[in-house]
Amino acid sequence: MTQDTDKGAQQGAMQVDVDLVRQLAGILDATHLTEIEVEDGPRRIRVARKAAPAAAPAPAHYAPPPMTASHPPAAPPPTETGASTPAPDANAVRSPMVGTVYLAAEPGSKPFAGVGQKVQAGDTLLIVEAMKVMNPILAPAAGTVTAVMVENGQPVEFDQPLIVVA
Repeated sequence: MTQDTDKGAQQGAMQVDVDLVRQLAGILDATHLTEIEVEDGPRRIRVARKAAPAAAPAPAHYAPPPMTASHPPAAPPPTETGASTPAPDANAVRSPMVGTVYLAAEPGSKPFAGVGQKVQAGDTLLIVEAMKVMNPILAPAAGTVTAVMVENGQPVEFDQPLIVVA
């Protein structure tokens, strides 16, 4: 094989964007996914890792946060008459995606909403970051924030209750 032929073979080869592969691997780490694939015209990049064995315990950072004075117990104790009370998250705004929740626009700034605060429909309650995109979570209706069920910077799952507006 001549050197000219080698150059021709190399020119037809796909150029790998190492920075993009590293970014995709970082997304896998941040979101705990096992595979991600992107396509840009004829170029397609897939980054995957072996899935954890099914019997492996869940990561500790998915455990619910400990209750603090700023987070009252989720459910009141049942009454002696046996009357059922509505589920604590019946009016909860739920996460539309997997990501990381932020209660304020930036570190050190005032939270978007807190317990006892009145909100209007469409007000930003918090942000869920997914794949480096900040997604505002809006109040579905006017009301008062009765509970904040997540902590700033906490990973959240799809459909997880975030904040209760009653």
